[in-house]
Amino acid sequence: MKENKYDEEVFYQKYSEMDRSKKGLGGAGEWSELQKVLPDFSGKRVLDLGCGYGWHCIYAAEHGAKSVLGIDISEKMLKTAQEKNGHKKIEYQRSAMEDLDFPKESFDVVLSSLAFHYVKDFESLAEKISQWTAPGGQFVFSAEHPVFTAYGTQDWYYDEEGKILHFPVDRYFYEGKRDAVFLGEQVVKYHRTLTTYLNTLLRNGFVLRHIIEPKPQEDMMDLPGMHDEMRRPMMLIVAAEKERRM
Repeated sequence: MKENKYDEEVFYQKYSEMDRSKKGLGGAGEWSELQKVLPDFSGKRVLDLGCGYGWHCIYAAEHGAKSVLGIDISEKMLKTAQEKNGHKKIEYQRSAMEDLDFPKESFDVVLSSLAFHYVKDFESLAEKISQWTAPGGQFVFSAEHPVFTAYGTQDWYYDEEGKILHFPVDRYFYEGKRDAVFLGEQVVKYHRTLTTYLNTLLRNGFVLRHIIEPKPQEDMMDLPGMHDEMRRPMMLIVAAEKERRM
């Protein structure tokens, strides 16, 4: 198995206290923008890579999906997904997404929420996703923005009084491993440029439909730290379509 931070008890407990863990999609700051670019799920075969608690799985199932397969490397996450978001149309499976193997054109929709920055080899994974996606199928994902992942620490620079000065962006074109801090814990993530994300899709037979750098929702702006989220992009949302055969 690949690195599995979410099965570490301390890390998992901290994650479980986040708004997105307790409130679901409504607690995720990027949801209002992601929802706009999701496809019609009616009758579709859906794959969710890095499904976590299964919030997107249950959304697809409740919006008419024929079947939903949720994949996650974390046993703890999948146990919670079964408890919170079990459904007769949903199957949950434990695996690193890089290790998956499906027949060609197995899915009409492939989703992934904030998981690809944990993947070392995005090129190989994107090639597989292209093979698994039927012509005309949709591939929609969010990931941490390359501006956010570039330097590595994912924290602001502060003055002597602890006030935010700026967000560091450095080593942008040096892709690869970053030792980041998330929820106060050391986590390994992987940085790649915006060019790499988008051109990888284009090389693998996808047509880009939407590129979004989501800002905090208006109804979240009164939460601590949200105004500072307007100072740099934290997330990237991409919606693409698999090219149809001529």
